[in-house]
Amino acid sequence: MADNDVDLFVIGAGSGGVRAARIASSYGARVMVAEEFRVGGTCVIRGCVPKKLLVYASRFGHEFEDAAGFGWTVPAAPTFSWPTLIANKDREIDRLEAAYVSTLERFKVELVRSRAVLEDAHTVRLSSGARVHTETILIATGGWPHMGPAIPGIEHAISSNEALHLAELPRRIVIQGGGYIAVEFACIFAGLGSEVTLVYRGENILRGFDDDVREHLCSEMRSRGITITCGHTVTAIEPAGGEFVTRLSDGSAVTADKVMFAIGRRPNVMGLGLEALHVKFHEHGGIAVDDYSKTSVPNIYAVGDVTNRVNLTPVAIREGHAFADTLYGGKPTKVDHAEVPTAVFSEPELGVIGLTEAQARAAFDIVDVYKTSFRPMKATLSGCATRVFMKLLVDGISGRVVGCHIAGPDAGELIQVIGIAVKMGATKADFDATMAVHPTMAEELVTMRERAARHTRAKA
Repeated sequence: MADNDVDLFVIGAGSGGVRAARIASSYGARVMVAEEFRVGGTCVIRGCVPKKLLVYASRFGHEFEDAAGFGWTVPAAPTFSWPTLIANKDREIDRLEAAYVSTLERFKVELVRSRAVLEDAHTVRLSSGARVHTETILIATGGWPHMGPAIPGIEHAISSNEALHLAELPRRIVIQGGGYIAVEFACIFAGLGSEVTLVYRGENILRGFDDDVREHLCSEMRSRGITITCGHTVTAIEPAGGEFVTRLSDGSAVTADKVMFAIGRRPNVMGLGLEALHVKFHEHGGIAVDDYSKTSVPNIYAVGDVTNRVNLTPVAIREGHAFADTLYGGKPTKVDHAEVPTAVFSEPELGVIGLTEAQARAAFDIVDVYKTSFRPMKATLSGCATRVFMKLLVDGISGRVVGCHIAGPDAGELIQVIGIAVKMGATKADFDATMAVHPTMAEELVTMRERAARHTRAKA
């Protein structure tokens, strides 16, 4: 191939890479994308989408139970088929992958199904041995599950990748981890009927989230039958006649059909040839980039989870679009990584934007804290004991809402809308001036007035 076969070579056809490729091509760039697995990346193939489908499935059992309080009679005990769910999930993933491929074709982006490795700053070598010369390289290879230290029997543990393709639903499962992936899968398996034990080394699940939210969710999960063991780790996994004996750091043991490790994901940078080109890495393990996603090598860029900035699909998409606008659209664009709304699809669901209470107290001289916990209206007839939790954090001087935390049905949907107000700098007075929609769970967000606690930061 001649020099500069393409203007842009993208390694990784996930959310960020595909968006960057098609936007760059729309500006007239010649673009090639290499993907060694499946088009769609973590979110579509092994992350957000298939996981959310399993979340939906796991909630039907609760709905059947709740229905009786509203006059419905289910003639026989509902039955669930894990193989049917997985087969239907796989068909939807196939459809979405085909849509991604179609998008690349429509934008005249050349797709090569191959691993790609950097030979030099302008040359990429494919697994076939072919070399492609390019003006610019974009790394968008995402992240990969981290399995932790090499404890005895670690080869028997599965990650969230394999959890989406199990041949059958485990009767009992041990999950190590306390982040959103571990918590979500614990709720998924429990909702589908598995006996779940969640093991986490920290003092409480969801490190980095607001402490009140962490405590609320932990209590709710335990009330749903999930065993949560904090302050411990799995030290060994021993096969035992088709089962596994999981040894914990306190000397206890738990027997299960499957053991899953969900202790975090790491940037997928191994074997790409980045070190030989002296591409710098951040101390957190991701590829170090500037505000425009440029690495330490001028013509090499990186977006998405591989940079380990804010590891969320919409962020990767925004970064990919901004990269293309900057390089090929003549519109230098920085991505604002502050105040990004996020959701945890646990049971109950969480929706969060902005600061935790601890962060707010550290940042502002006066913090007004509004919070409420109540039984949702649906639970009054269903008999379900679940409670909703909501919390607003307000700068006591300016009145601006700097944090919102919701635990309850459709919290993810709510936080998307609330996120707009918070991002715009809405004050608590703006919330109060908004008429409530009654009867809804969300009306509490604009009626929390009399339950505020004020915290004043001590002066040095």
